[in-house]
Amino acid sequence: MPALAPAAEGPGEVLSRVRGLETLEPTYEAWLELRVQHGATRARFREERERLTQQGSFLLGAVRAAGLTPEAGEASALAPPGGEGFLGEAQGRLSGRQAELERQEAEAEAQYQEAFAEIRATLVDRIQRFLEATRPRIQLLLRKVDAQRSILHVARVGADEAVLLCFLWAGRIPSRYGFLFDDSTEDVALPPPTLYAEEGVAPDGIRPSAASLEALLRAPGEVVPLKGFLPVFVPKPGGGEDFFRLLQRGPVMEVEVAEGGTFRSFLAREEAERFAGHLLRLKLAGKIDLELEAG
Repeated sequence: MPALAPAAEGPGEVLSRVRGLETLEPTYEAWLELRVQHGATRARFREERERLTQQGSFLLGAVRAAGLTPEAGEASALAPPGGEGFLGEAQGRLSGRQAELERQEAEAEAQYQEAFAEIRATLVDRIQRFLEATRPRIQLLLRKVDAQRSILHVARVGADEAVLLCFLWAGRIPSRYGFLFDDSTEDVALPPPTLYAEEGVAPDGIRPSAASLEALLRAPGEVVPLKGFLPVFVPKPGGGEDFFRLLQRGPVMEVEVAEGGTFRSFLAREEAERFAGHLLRLKLAGKIDLELEAG
């Protein structure tokens, strides 16, 4: 069978553009473009499989209706000779088309997976080089509630800095460039989801509990489909870590700590000090620039 019509620009052409880039945003744009192409290619193969299945079903039905099969009973006595040969030849051609389609699909899938792997490796390399050459700037703002509780805000960072901080704090690259500032929702009755439905996350899993979100971030992998927040793991005095997140809220990010299945933004004094201390250690290690402001 003839090959399916390729996308206007395949994985090879997109990768050629990526190799000539040095900045993060165009690389992420190419990655998203490849995802769209990949989805469209899979849809085309799925439609062709369905067409061939329908064609085979129609052929068998027509042959049976003509009485060309032994199981057609009395009708077979009236059938013209050579019916079984016709059926076998037609089924053979159909099987050949299905086999060729499977070969084309496997080849296309391999090309896309290789392209995705190269883009992920390219992003990791560039992020690491950027972190070696520059330090993301963090402005931590303390808003005291009472003697025992505080709210911590972090001034909004840029899109490049958000990608760098995600890698620095979680050891993973975000699946999208503008993930931190995306407050879109598919259901206006619900808050914006905290994950994109990609990279293994199902559409019904985009609003996980705090515990499930932590498990996802701690699982092995290169990519995490975060949306609207940055994760931070802060060591506890007795061992282990607390899971904090910086939730985007307009001009600032609000620091929240995981508690059970949810997050809370009112931090105990010890929690707020420990979070600030963690950022201070990163500053002293030369990982970030930090400015502390008590209000």
